[in-house]
Amino acid sequence: MQNDRKIRVAVASSDGIVVNSHFGRARDFYIYEVSENEDTVLLEKRELVPICEAGNHDEGRLQDNVKRLSDCDYVAVSRIGMGALRVMNEYGIAAMELPGEIEDSLHRIVVYDQIQGLMTTR
Repeated sequence: MQNDRKIRVAVASSDGIVVNSHFGRARDFYIYEVSENEDTVLLEKRELVPICEAGNHDEGRLQDNVKRLSDCDYVAVSRIGMGALRVMNEYGIAAMELPGEIEDSLHRIVVYDQIQGLMTTR
């Protein structure tokens, strides 16, 4: 992570405390802005319509939901399917399965982003 770089992370959570929602079933995404020194600001809670219902996936809704998260660099979820992962990648969003406390998941993403920054030029 560059010195003043801030990243946005969408966290799939039913309670705002833990990452506990599967991407396709998630209704609530907490949008955080995190700096390199891990100053964290909750920007908003976004409600999306889940893409999975009764075992069926709505491809149009998947596209719409990913577009609504396209201002984020990362998405933290408890689980994500390959189709949703593919669409996230198309939008340049890194999806990570990080169930557990949101604070811990955000820390892991910052460390990951810092390592990625060492490997690539931004």
